[in-house]
Amino acid sequence: MDSALALNILSDTNREFVSSPFIQLEVLPKATYHKKRQELEFYEAYFATVAHWTVNLEKLLQDARQIASTYGLASIDALHIAAALSCNVDEFITTEKPTKPMYRVPNLNFVSI
Repeated sequence: MDSALALNILSDTNREFVSSPFIQLEVLPKATYHKKRQELEFYEAYFATVAHWTVNLEKLLQDARQIASTYGLASIDALHIAAALSCNVDEFITTEKPTKPMYRVPNLNFVSI
C-alpha cells in the first residue's frame, strides 16, 4: 500500500467518502481484538467523515451475488463493489492489486493504493 497516496486521498477536501457496514466489519474487529488503539482511532476518524452510507442491505446482497457470479469475485469483494455501484461512486479506492478479479467489473474507476 502506498501510504503517502492514501493520506493524500484521505486529506483531499474535494472528496466525499462513501462506505458500507461491510468495510467496518472488515477492519474494525481485527484492530479491536489486537488492541491496536491508533489503528482504531484512524478508522473511527475516517468513518466519521463518510458522507454516504449504503442502506438497502437486502438489495446490496442480491446485487453482490450477481456481481460475484458474473465476474468471479470473492463474496466480500462483491459486497464492496455492489455498495460502490449503489452509491454511484466516482472512484473505487482499494489496496487490491489491478490483477484481482474485482477489476473485471465495468463502470468503476479503480484507484489502487
